[in-house]
Amino acid sequence: MTSKTMLMHPHDNDLAKKYNVAVPRYTSYPTVPYWDADTFSSEAWEKSVSFSFTESNSLNGISVYIHLPFCESLCTYCGCNTRITKNHGVEQPYIKTLLAEWAMYQKIFGAKPIIRELHLGGGTPTFFSPENLQTLINGILAQSEVHPDAEFGFEGHPGNTTAEHLQTLYNLGFRRVSLGIQDFDPKVQWVINRHQSYEQVLEVTQQARAIGYTSVNYDLIYGLPMQTLAGMTDTMQKVFELLPDRIAFYSYAHVPWIKPGQRSFTEHDLPNPELKSLLYETGRQLLKTGGYEEVGMDHFALKHDELLKAQQTGKLHRNFMGYTNQHTQLLVGLGVSSISDSWYAFAQNVKTVEEYTKLVDEGKLPVFKGHILTRDDLIIRKHILNIMCKGHTSWNQQQEPCAAVLDALDRLMPLADDGLIELDQYGLKVLPKGNRFLRNICMALDARLWANAPNSQLFSMAV
Repeated sequence: MTSKTMLMHPHDNDLAKKYNVAVPRYTSYPTVPYWDADTFSSEAWEKSVSFSFTESNSLNGISVYIHLPFCESLCTYCGCNTRITKNHGVEQPYIKTLLAEWAMYQKIFGAKPIIRELHLGGGTPTFFSPENLQTLINGILAQSEVHPDAEFGFEGHPGNTTAEHLQTLYNLGFRRVSLGIQDFDPKVQWVINRHQSYEQVLEVTQQARAIGYTSVNYDLIYGLPMQTLAGMTDTMQKVFELLPDRIAFYSYAHVPWIKPGQRSFTEHDLPNPELKSLLYETGRQLLKTGGYEEVGMDHFALKHDELLKAQQTGKLHRNFMGYTNQHTQLLVGLGVSSISDSWYAFAQNVKTVEEYTKLVDEGKLPVFKGHILTRDDLIIRKHILNIMCKGHTSWNQQQEPCAAVLDALDRLMPLADDGLIELDQYGLKVLPKGNRFLRNICMALDARLWANAPNSQLFSMAV
């Protein structure tokens, strides 16, 4: 593909500029900064978990997310909750605490959970030895059932994911591995302190497939410091040689006021907004030419992948783990900073290992903030999920009156005028041009954001 075909239409470039504002990623509604802490308590959270479990476990099972925060070095672009250490003596005590937290949730359940989805995130889950990961997963599954359609996945660093990691987790039921690639350009890897060679990625990919993993996923990021169009094209060509089943193609979130590690480079090192848009469009067009189809926002998959099939059948879901083809009402997050979702409430764990361990040792759920959803919250949440996962949503003010939806209509009109959506009194449909701006479309419906407009930037830029 020539560089000429990558040029954006002038109108598209104008839209990218217009909608390049700070916007939530909408892995939840309400988003975390707008949770109502005053109505939340640990007791209310436990009641919500118990109710949701009773209502849904036997039907669809539950999801479990486990946060493993440890990394041996800091990737300076990273926005995740991490603990940098080379001391692997932290592994077993942390696993002991995780299993103690899980035991507290099992007590709240009052019955054996059916696990439909389990994901290991980080941090770097493959910081942990295969033996310790086996101890952890066996502990989670000991008093649980595994749903026949369960999906287990983990995030791996190509630099330390070994064949033993892959085989051990495969034996425990894992069939999906997500590898954090970000960019193959050595200059970019150097500035973000994220080093893995093409050969390492090739080896892990081939090992996973030889063992029997059915989905190998890559994470790529555009908008990183020092990125160029030539580098992006080269990265994509290397990706096509390896042909992962699924690709997450994320916008870099520059939030140095939250993540000080990002101060190791400056805004001058980042692509300007016009170049960042070109990086996205170049990557997107190359992925589509390479046989990948768009799934929701920022995701691409080959035709056989379950995520694409879920979108095509209307079963795509989005939660704090991102897009998933599994839809459970209850998501339990274990570990520091993990966020849980009972559908009717959210809760987040404390963010330091020390406080997390202390609270669990005291027999307390380590949650420190959360939100109980109101009736209007649940209605808006449904519409945002529909937009993110299905590309359309509908409302009926007579059957389900909601002032927040009426208020959003004026904010949605400019998006309709720009050709991003079709809008009428009964709902909206995202048009092809609007796929890139799903976050902006959802923001128009975000009643809590508009009622409490921030005085300072809370979110990353949309484009």
